[in-house]
Amino acid sequence: MSTPYPFTAIVGQDDLRLGLLLNAVSPAVGGVLVRGEKGTAKSTAVRALAALMPEVPVVPGCRFSCDPGSPDPACPDGPHAEAAGVSRAARTVELPVGASEDRLVGALDIERALSEGVKAFEPGLLADAHRGILYVDEVNLLHDHLVDLLLDAAAMGASYVEREGVSVRHAARFLLVGTMNPEEGELRPQLLDRFGLTVEVSASRDTDERVEVVRRRLAYDDDPGGFAARWAEEEGALRERIAAARVLLPRVVLGDGVLRQIAATCAAFEVDGMRADIVMARTATALAAWAGREEVTADDVRQAALLALPHRRRRNPFDAPGLDEDKLDQTLDEAGPQEDGSDDDDPDPGPDGGGYGGGGGGVPPQADGDRTPPSASQSDDTPSPAPESAPDTPGRPAGGEQQPVAAAEPFRTKMLSVPGLGEGAAGRRSRARTEHGRTTGAVRPQGALTKLHLAATVQAAAPHQRARGRAGRGLVVRRDDLRQATREGREGNLVLFVVDASGSMAARQRMSAVKGAVLSLLMDAYQRRDKVGLVTFRGKEADVALPPTSSVDAAAARLESLPTGGRTPLAAGLLKAHDVLRVERLRDPSRRPLLVVVTDGRATGGPEPVALAGRAGRLHRSEGTASVVVDCESGYVRLGLAGELARELGGTAVTLDELRADSIAGLVKDVTAAGRAA
Repeated sequence: MSTPYPFTAIVGQDDLRLGLLLNAVSPAVGGVLVRGEKGTAKSTAVRALAALMPEVPVVPGCRFSCDPGSPDPACPDGPHAEAAGVSRAARTVELPVGASEDRLVGALDIERALSEGVKAFEPGLLADAHRGILYVDEVNLLHDHLVDLLLDAAAMGASYVEREGVSVRHAARFLLVGTMNPEEGELRPQLLDRFGLTVEVSASRDTDERVEVVRRRLAYDDDPGGFAARWAEEEGALRERIAAARVLLPRVVLGDGVLRQIAATCAAFEVDGMRADIVMARTATALAAWAGREEVTADDVRQAALLALPHRRRRNPFDAPGLDEDKLDQTLDEAGPQEDGSDDDDPDPGPDGGGYGGGGGGVPPQADGDRTPPSASQSDDTPSPAPESAPDTPGRPAGGEQQPVAAAEPFRTKMLSVPGLGEGAAGRRSRARTEHGRTTGAVRPQGALTKLHLAATVQAAAPHQRARGRAGRGLVVRRDDLRQATREGREGNLVLFVVDASGSMAARQRMSAVKGAVLSLLMDAYQRRDKVGLVTFRGKEADVALPPTSSVDAAAARLESLPTGGRTPLAAGLLKAHDVLRVERLRDPSRRPLLVVVTDGRATGGPEPVALAGRAGRLHRSEGTASVVVDCESGYVRLGLAGELARELGGTAVTLDELRADSIAGLVKDVTAAGRAA
């Protein structure tokens, strides 16, 4: 077994270390979500935490880690007779992004269950993680059906495995730790709320600190055992401090005044539900125990808010996490007695004497450009609109280019779906064959049986009962009789936006409305678990503003900064989109594309621009790409060019007004696939 990197050898990352240590002191805090760029020691810190956790007493031979002091009466390996327990190290169980449902929750032997009535159950990762740590790297890329199972287990503290009326239940209480890179997409709000704390991490920009990181990592790679031995004393001291804080935790007093500050803070930041209040109370108590105090102070409440609230106050996927600390201080002052106020300039020392991480949970300083989307809020209540006109910059390209304008208010859109039946990644847009959904038929299983079609199985086994010598009430079932259920659900698609940014779209009100419509479609893509891409065209060429990605907020950021002006190279935009889709078909052939062209249909520049655009549209139609044209033409006189483009693409045209879900034009607009026979 490889030697883990010592927790105390991690350089910097105070917020990350504090969030993990608080959960080690009080697992009731509810886990931690670590957000940050790649290469910032997220996974290293999580794996190092297991070595600091106290040992766990378990019932000997129990595969579900039952506590000998209070064994689970419904344990599949039980009932457990009274016996002395054994201690083992706390486990860190990693859930791979591509794990199957059976690997997560366990597998039930359906053949033995039907023929013998025996619940032969093979535990999954949830059973392994019971009373330990469940670590999900790249948690934002986890499939939706696995997220649903995690939510159920986290809410109930138990895992249920059911196959056609045969069920197994076992306890599954674990410390949930997730890491993610926000550039690859955001989490569903339901799962986001299940994490007690969230911390933002970024690489240090201090030269000396970066040098120390490299020096320690190279020393560890050269001799892991020797490097760990040099940090053994610090690891032991930190382990003892965690144990002491756990002993002190039940004696920590959470006064009414402090509870009032917690409630006032959650109300002021308008977080949903009551989980935030409870997590803040538990976090503040753990902070006091970690500092060796028996009473929670306003300092603890402030730090708890910075760790527990940023991910709960987001209203849409384009809001940046973080809190307005001035508003937080004002709320704490108003809700608590003046003498209990905190001195923010002198926080209590955190782990390794480094403080609580310099305002833990806040958004770290960004370098190499601001990665926060321009639509993110500057305060907690008022969204910050993009400026009507950005300051002039030297070297601005000629050709009538106009500065970016703000997007109009987003709205709920109609659902645009790809026709036919796909087999892509699970999502919420188009019909597809999936592991979850309504049952549509049965087939012989290829490999392990996961979804039994009971009626088809019985029908296959029934004619052979006499030949198999059936004598009792049980059904004699063989492997060849088993039938796998085929199910139909929804898939996520690749939604590629092709946005006209030419001079004909540059009228301020029109471009604002167009950006609002695209922003609305991006929010819809986020909710339906799609990948998105953005191609823009203006002047003489088209650009891939954003290659296909799961990060919808990155597309929103590109959209907000989109300038306009110049001619309308419509054909170039369609051909660039064709190149993007060609590459994506090679990378992910099962994910079907949906082309969304946002334009007024005009084509200018170059020889025969209209004919070229028509040929480019027919190229998409010949390859069966589903498409929709959002017609941005306005005014009393309309040329209908967007409708002609939609016919060339073999798709559908909708106006900006028809795109709204509350429009009387219809509830759902299905996109017509190119080349479909009548």
